[in-house]
Amino acid sequence: MWKDFFYYSRSERRVILLLLGLLVVAGASWLVCWKVYKPEFIYVEDSAEIDSFLASVKQRETSYIKSKYAPSDVRKGQDTVLFNFNPNTIDSLQLRKLGLPSFVVRNILRYREKGGTFRTPEAFARIYGLKREQFLLLRPYIQIPSGEETRRDSVYKQGESLKTMPRIEKYPEGTLVELNEADTTQLKRIPGIGSSIAKMIVVYRNRLGGFVRLEQLQEVPLVDSCLNKWFTVQGVPFRKIRVNRDGLDRLRNHPYMDFYKAKAILEYRRKRGDIKGLSRLSLFEEFTEKDLQRLSPYLSFE
Repeated sequence: MWKDFFYYSRSERRVILLLLGLLVVAGASWLVCWKVYKPEFIYVEDSAEIDSFLASVKQRETSYIKSKYAPSDVRKGQDTVLFNFNPNTIDSLQLRKLGLPSFVVRNILRYREKGGTFRTPEAFARIYGLKREQFLLLRPYIQIPSGEETRRDSVYKQGESLKTMPRIEKYPEGTLVELNEADTTQLKRIPGIGSSIAKMIVVYRNRLGGFVRLEQLQEVPLVDSCLNKWFTVQGVPFRKIRVNRDGLDRLRNHPYMDFYKAKAILEYRRKRGDIKGLSRLSLFEEFTEKDLQRLSPYLSFE
């Protein structure tokens, strides 16, 4: 009867044999892998050696990072030497010996090159980049001669006195000056006219081509009508606008002209030839009656 428990059909026996074969193959594979990739045990001595090696590697990395990002102006073995110094005359090498960084030394030299002078030790503390701790360390050694503090002021005052122009003597009341012939020196002798206003009058007169009425003087900025009593005008401009010859820049540069007026003149000349007179300009929409009245003394149709 027990034989009945071990009776298998042909197909069942095949499956059992297949499973046994797979178990044998799996066991053989595990043995092969274990032989090939057999783990090596690390003894205590080897572990200590590895830890020492890793620690040395980490130390080298740390020292490399510090050396890489350390300030370039800090040198190994460089000692700070403190001594008395004048910040207005000390050179760069001596400043470096005092322990100052290179960029602070450059700032000190640039300040002196531009004419700067340290009159007090506190002025030296305002140099850009100089730390308060560094200044407090150097403060007892800063020596500025007493005469040097006022030397720059005295030199400045001497130079200023040399550059001071003599006082201009003004014209007496009732003096008349020809407005189209006076230069800046003569204009400055008129009460109420200084260098700036005199230059503006001359510049505007050259653009205008000469004054023909005293009222035109008020077209200059800052010139009041009370100044008209000092001038006379001949009434004839010394330069006129050549309507049929001048180019765009010359035409529009006149105070009574502009780009559109000059462009209209050039377009007419290009299409129809020369402009014969003021009556022709009155047909242009760019010119008003007031424009023609102001321009009439300055126009030449030759």
